[in-house]
Amino acid sequence: MDVVDFEIKGSEMQFVEVELDPGEAAVGEAGSLMFMDAGIGMDTVFGDGSAQQGGFLGKLLGAGKRLVTGESLFTTVYTNQASRKLRVAFAAPYPGKILPMDLSKMGGKLICQKDAFLCAAKGVSLGIHFQQKMSVGFFGGEGFVMQKLEGDGLAFVHAGGTVVRRELKADETLLVDTGCLVAMTPGVNFEIQYVGKIKTALFGGEGLFFAKVTGPGTVWLQSLPFSRLASRVFAAAPQRGGGGREEGSVLGGFAGGGVLGGLLGGDDE
Repeated sequence: MDVVDFEIKGSEMQFVEVELDPGEAAVGEAGSLMFMDAGIGMDTVFGDGSAQQGGFLGKLLGAGKRLVTGESLFTTVYTNQASRKLRVAFAAPYPGKILPMDLSKMGGKLICQKDAFLCAAKGVSLGIHFQQKMSVGFFGGEGFVMQKLEGDGLAFVHAGGTVVRRELKADETLLVDTGCLVAMTPGVNFEIQYVGKIKTALFGGEGLFFAKVTGPGTVWLQSLPFSRLASRVFAAAPQRGGGGREEGSVLGGFAGGGVLGGLLGGDDE
């Protein structure tokens, strides 16, 4: 397992700079690269690029696991091929926080939501984690199929909005929106609980079910799941195509505004 140094920069839109010694490597999710120093070699691999995969069959199984969790079949390995320390940076895909997870301090395993993985030291294995109970499968939404990170190195997980870490004692329970659960240690029990009242379920706006997590263990929660962000953007977007006019624009509020707005927008037809 490669041991890497890192630095997380930014506030709302963060990125992580990973420092690689000569010969060290990091694995990045497809499309996550921000920049890298000259002298770092890129190699796109089938699966997660972990050292645990043996032969073509192992790589095929690793790629299949990533496909089930909605990720690309391929990852990119960035290797320092120079004789000095070099840096490579990976950017978060949407506003939120990047969380460094030292798997060696978590028993070598972390369970996280399926799109949370950003990058890791080479040797971290990416797999899938299925919740055991059928109720979670039918009603768990984002929490049914989760990623499983295994190894003894650093992995970087991205979460939306603000992140809170909760330490749960034995039998301590927390009710969470199913999309707000980012990651948890393996000892945490995950179940689905009905909200309890028909009126609340239909008109409360929070969905029909909660994620019920019970300790002992650690959970990480996010304030802005990407699904919630996407639904708000879709709801605010114009529902009719063409025209080139925004419903809330000042230019659209008086006669001739459409023409002037078209001119300012570059529409000279």
